Amino acid sequence: MSDSEPIPAGTANAEPSSGVEAGAALTPESASPPPASAALPAPAAEIAAGYAFTGPALDLGALVWDGKCLPDAQIRIPLGMLNRHGLVAGATGTGKTKTLQLVAEQLAAQGVPVFLADIKGDISGVSAPGQPNARVTQRASEVGQEWRAAGFPCEFYALGGIGPGIPLRATVTGFGPVLLAKCLQLNQTQEQSLGLIFHYADQKGLELVDLKDLRAVVAFLTSDEGKQELKTIGGLSTATAGVILRSLTAFEQQGMSDFFGEPEFDSSELLRTAPDGCGLVSVLELPAVQDKPHLFSTFLMWLLADLFQDLPEVGDVEKPKLVFFFDEAHLLFNGASKAFLEAITQTVRLIRSKGVGVFFVTQTTKDVPSDVLAQLGNRVQHALRAFTPDDQKALKSTVKTFPNSAYDLEELLTSLGTGEAVVTVLSENGAPTPVAATRLRAPESLMGPVEAGALDKAVKESALYARYADAVDRESAYEKLTAREAETRARKDAEAAQVVEKKEQTAHRADRAKPKEETSVVDQVVGSGVFKSLARSVGTQLGREISRSLFGTRRR
Repeated sequence: MSDSEPIPAGTANAEPSSGVEAGAALTPESASPPPASAALPAPAAEIAAGYAFTGPALDLGALVWDGKCLPDAQIRIPLGMLNRHGLVAGATGTGKTKTLQLVAEQLAAQGVPVFLADIKGDISGVSAPGQPNARVTQRASEVGQEWRAAGFPCEFYALGGIGPGIPLRATVTGFGPVLLAKCLQLNQTQEQSLGLIFHYADQKGLELVDLKDLRAVVAFLTSDEGKQELKTIGGLSTATAGVILRSLTAFEQQGMSDFFGEPEFDSSELLRTAPDGCGLVSVLELPAVQDKPHLFSTFLMWLLADLFQDLPEVGDVEKPKLVFFFDEAHLLFNGASKAFLEAITQTVRLIRSKGVGVFFVTQTTKDVPSDVLAQLGNRVQHALRAFTPDDQKALKSTVKTFPNSAYDLEELLTSLGTGEAVVTVLSENGAPTPVAATRLRAPESLMGPVEAGALDKAVKESALYARYADAVDRESAYEKLTAREAETRARKDAEAAQVVEKKEQTAHRADRAKPKEETSVVDQVVGSGVFKSLARSVGTQLGREISRSLFGTRRR
């Protein structure tokens, strides 16, 4: 088995299964462990005894000792310990994805909902029965598995509707400043400033639903009118606000706007079971956003944090309410701020008591911070490579995280075959089990993607599709600030018009109050009686003589 190459040849019926076959195939097998054979070597018998649980458990595979697979020594995980979290690690191509599928289908068969992030697009086959072939038959025989093809009830989601799946969105307010700062790749100071902006928006009743809402608030705070508002929240410079605004603009230009908005996904949808009692497998299809790793890893963290906020405390339970598989976990922690890491650590530590188990899936243990790694009680470690000095360092670091073992782990971890792993889990009393080299079982669902048409049909027929398919753009911060800007502009225009009108009225009153100018000398002469008498006499010879003497006309 490998991450990229399914065991079955060809494809199976891609119609999602109701899960009835799965329950019949897996539940009885998990109810009680098979008896260990007395013929087991003493060290192998001691290891096998550590996995002989009495309660419900998941069957991982058979013990490998001295190069031989021992089907009488079954390696298992107690169902009640799945909320103590876990790690599935290993180099590319060692079988991590198939391990997820194997665990997910057994959880679903026992009524536990599962969430899987399908980054490469090859987990959708969990909804369809697998295909028997020689490799599957051989693996089942080696590990003592009664293999039976089975599919499981699934819901398929897609971030913002990009790719096949029910659109999954979050509001900016629901996402929060810490997670959003991770998406925007802000430094610690800028992250704190973003928190102040969120606080301001809450105080002013400016709902942050989508990215244009947040952009509008930041733009307002950097405007001439909004600069005064910066002083009321303190600690936010215009320069920092400008950096955040530019980051938001670049974020939008990368097509990220689709992921934020309404209707916001209700994370309680992940906790449902099918009518037949099987747990629902929620598959988040991510192939269309593989080039946006920071976004989808942070979005997965939002789902987990949202569950943490909403779920009540339940303490230890017989079986988890949900098991959440966090694939490509190293992407979540790369470049993470101190506040972000603290939020993850707190969520992982406390969500156990709310009945949720979290499994991080990555390549090496060094990809996960030590504070988080300390919370992971169940380990499935696939093969590691040791081709470079860095690989060798990672190998030694991984070995140190395991309990004392009867194996030479450095040698074992570099010699494991595909579909084999080193396992240690928490027993029913919470103590670590002995380290066990394990040949894993073959998943009973289709190991590969279902056909695109069948996937699209499953999405469109889901009851959730009508609820989340169409985005809703209600009045929020952007609309309110736009209206406020329009009102401010109208008020300023009205005030300017009033000023102009007052000036015109003042000028008009000044014109009316201005005294008449004195009559000119010419007007006085022309209007005088002497001039009028003179004019009457112009027709006469005497008048002409006088006229010439006055106007300087020349005498003929």
